[in-house]
Amino acid sequence: MKKIKVIGGGLAGPEAALQAAWMGCDVTLYEMRPIRSTEAHQTSDFAELVCSNSLKSESENSAPWLLKQEMRRANSFLLAAADDSAVPAGHALAVDRVEFSAKVAALIEQNPRITVVREEVTSLGERADEITVLATGPLTSPALVAELQRLTGSQHLAFYDSISPIVDASTIDMDKVYFAARWDKGTADYINCPFTKEEYDRFIDALSSAEMVPAKEWERIPGSDVSGADAKYFEGCLPIEEIARRGRDTLRFGPMKPAGLTNPKTGRWPYAVVQLRQENLRADSYNLVGFQNHLKYGEQARVLRLIPGLENANFLRWGQIHRNTYINSPTVLTETLALRAHPNILIAGQLSGVEGYTESIAGGLLAGRFAAALAHGQTPVPAPRISAHGSLMHYITHSEARNFQPANVTFDLLLPLEEDLRKKIRDKKERHRIQCERALAAWDLWLQETSLKRAENVA
Repeated sequence: MKKIKVIGGGLAGPEAALQAAWMGCDVTLYEMRPIRSTEAHQTSDFAELVCSNSLKSESENSAPWLLKQEMRRANSFLLAAADDSAVPAGHALAVDRVEFSAKVAALIEQNPRITVVREEVTSLGERADEITVLATGPLTSPALVAELQRLTGSQHLAFYDSISPIVDASTIDMDKVYFAARWDKGTADYINCPFTKEEYDRFIDALSSAEMVPAKEWERIPGSDVSGADAKYFEGCLPIEEIARRGRDTLRFGPMKPAGLTNPKTGRWPYAVVQLRQENLRADSYNLVGFQNHLKYGEQARVLRLIPGLENANFLRWGQIHRNTYINSPTVLTETLALRAHPNILIAGQLSGVEGYTESIAGGLLAGRFAAALAHGQTPVPAPRISAHGSLMHYITHSEARNFQPANVTFDLLLPLEEDLRKKIRDKKERHRIQCERALAAWDLWLQETSLKRAENVA
């Protein structure tokens, strides 16, 4: 049986390693930290959450819920760790970062089939007796980026991702804020900082005049001098100053949207609002939801302290923007995540063109199973197109290559209902329920088929 090499200790890599080991394979898991760090990581921990601490919605029959339900049915190790380290977050699944990483580390350490090697991998030499899963994430080292360019023969794209600020909970003026969940959906776990029109105008003026951080060389798009305000940002994770640049009220319809957040002190929605989400189990820190930015730290201090309730806040971490790298998957990847020209090399996680923590873990789950099938001399079976996993794989391998951008899981990616059924069922929630029901049925059948192979392999 072939051995499996997994490169990358973020989210996709550990999940892939644990899945492959569960499928009866011996795995070597490589992670270059702490020997060499990245521009965004702060620790050498497995599964470090660099940006927010949220794994998105748990609302029944939503697309993120469907993806997580499929993952739970497939025995996702990292999602189980997330469930076990969850913190209050309304209808979303958010985790204590430190607790989450510790649980993932324990799973890896306790697995006798996984060997951890702390060193930087700089080449992807192919061996007949080895399957490689590359899950080095959006900040893949220059050496491996060069290797990917060599193997794929194509230029890699780049976009800018982000980190939201974190504030010390004890320094929030609780007299000016209130707890609420949007539309009273889920528990009221978010702290809401309400703005009047005058406060919002003052905030926008300050934000619009704030000075940005000059882009470092590693942030620039390869082969160009594009940076800062001219950067090619990922549309799903724009910095707040970029959103504000697109229109004075744009933030009020984005991360500062007040709809459904009734202020109990006034009985009305505020003019705008900033939401704070609990960062850890101790509830001693909160992150500013959607408030990633590329401003100098001193400018962040000036601007963010204009938020009602944060006038005297102590910020434990400032917002950041960093460049992410991903491959042009439609041109080089199969639906089982293998490079077309190099079928023993699989690409997983954000490097493959999925966006988001949950999506990255899901990609690792599939890569681990596909790699295990290859290691056992079998042909991997793609995830069913109708499922959330299959829809993600279909997107990254069938999108228009020229305009390919990473994607989160959404209903837009899932197979739509038949036109006659869509016309018959006008209620969107009911249509989504049917889509989820169909997806889970197909997913369960796929799991049954692949689990039979696992039983044979382990035996």
